[in-house]
Amino acid sequence: MSETTLVLIKPGGVKRNLIGEITRRIEQRGLNVVGLKLMRAPRELVEAHYAEHQGKGFFEDVVNYLCSGPVVAMAIQGPNAVKAIRTMMGATNPIEATPGSVRGDFALSIDDNLTHSSSDPEAAANELALWFPEGIVS
Repeated sequence: MSETTLVLIKPGGVKRNLIGEITRRIEQRGLNVVGLKLMRAPRELVEAHYAEHQGKGFFEDVVNYLCSGPVVAMAIQGPNAVKAIRTMMGATNPIEATPGSVRGDFALSIDDNLTHSSSDPEAAANELALWFPEGIVS
C-alpha cells in the first residue's frame, strides 16, 4: 500500500552534512521524494508539530532545538512508507538503534537524534499538512 510520510532532518543532521546520505538511503530503499525543502522552521510551526507534548518537561527543549538551525523537510512516498522510514531511521534513542539505521550509524544522543519521522499514517497526514501546506508532487 502506497503511503506518504514526513521526514525531518534536524539541525544537527544538517550541520553534519548528512542531508545527502539520509536522502540517498531513502531513495536506495525505493521510496520517492515528493516534497523537499530546506528551511528555518518558524516557532509556531514547530509548536504545532509537537502540540501533543505541550506541557511536558522536554517540550521547550525540543522546540528550541528544532528552531536552532536549518531543517530539511521531506515528503516521502512509497509502499508502507511510514513503517519503512521508521525502521530506516532507527530507535528514537540512538544508543538503542540498530547498526545500519540512520541513528544507529550517525547519532549518539537522544537530544540530537538527527531525524523525525511520522509515527503512523494519521500523524503523517497531519504533519505533512503542517510542513507542506502548498502540497506535494505526486
